[in-house]
Amino acid sequence: MVEDIATLVTSFGFPSVEAFIGAMFLILAVVAVIVVVSTIKPVLSMFPYTYPNARVRARTGRLFTEKEFSEIVESQNIEEVKNYLRNVPDYAKYVDLYPLEKALDTQLAETYDLIARITPDNSKEVFQFLLKKWDIRNIKSIIIAKEAGLSSEETLNLIVPFGALTDKLDSLIEAHSVSEVLNALEGTEYPQILEDAIPIYNETGLLLPLEASLDKYLLENLLRASATPEDDNTSLLHNYVGTMVDVANIKIIIRAKADNLKYDDIDSYMISDGYQIREWKLKELMEAEDISGVVSGLEGTDYAPMLSDAMTDYNNTHSMASFENALDSHIAKTAKTISLKNQFGIGPMIGFLSRKENEVKNLKIIARGKREEGFSASMIKEMLI
Repeated sequence: MVEDIATLVTSFGFPSVEAFIGAMFLILAVVAVIVVVSTIKPVLSMFPYTYPNARVRARTGRLFTEKEFSEIVESQNIEEVKNYLRNVPDYAKYVDLYPLEKALDTQLAETYDLIARITPDNSKEVFQFLLKKWDIRNIKSIIIAKEAGLSSEETLNLIVPFGALTDKLDSLIEAHSVSEVLNALEGTEYPQILEDAIPIYNETGLLLPLEASLDKYLLENLLRASATPEDDNTSLLHNYVGTMVDVANIKIIIRAKADNLKYDDIDSYMISDGYQIREWKLKELMEAEDISGVVSGLEGTDYAPMLSDAMTDYNNTHSMASFENALDSHIAKTAKTISLKNQFGIGPMIGFLSRKENEVKNLKIIARGKREEGFSASMIKEMLI
């Protein structure tokens, strides 16, 4: 028997049984290492998110429930809404410091700042660059205020005191025109971003080129920061950013069609590396005759059904809000899907930020409903996201 085994071993090219046993042990060791590495790698990718997710989950538990929103909606007036928020620590410190909408946006900006500080290194660049959202939001608000002829005090009420431009906000607010705003931005990256759009604005009086230039700058850099996914976490983050790009492109195209702008008017503001809508599809959408053509051109994508429904509302109201709400809801659904799919990685942070955005939007809807005449509690509830 022993001689038979020895003969079999030597037939495989091994000089002895001991050499064969040693080779087998080596093979088993290699297989064991591969199994251990493949098992541990997903765990290691989750580990950096353990502490951030613990903090995020604690804050997620503080988001308003449907019951709490119902209580706020039943408030008799705007002062009762403020009183409710004075009992919520996240909002209490801002409610008496700023007008209500500004207080809500400031708390949201604080939340973005927190996520940027605690996120792991492999996703930190994306969330840190996302903080530029508040600088861009402030520039857009100031430009819109100048166009509308608002006073410095009225403009100040639109500004969120977060971002890298806080030391320039006074000079921006005091500017008397869009050109003066551009001059006040000297020393930052924004004059170069806006310089090509300014002549178009001067010629057409449309704010879209200015807003689109700023949005493109933000989203292109978010795509760049997430362009080389290292694992499932960063891959999901890239998909989320890509969806934001799709939505931004569609919004610009729809607004352009409403303003009778042509292909050449908006081509330079398009971002070609979205999630579902690639460059050839963008070209096709930009060449559509009208909004209906844009919606038809999206057939076969996730955006077609929701925009078809929004088209019906638009035909009745002629309000762009129908499309914007549908597209914003899609981003929220994408975030929810990611948060459920990736519960131990980046998912909770993406899901929490999206839900926080919606919470603030709903509080603004309630505030507007309480401030304006003719909105019953039931009407406000139907408007909530």
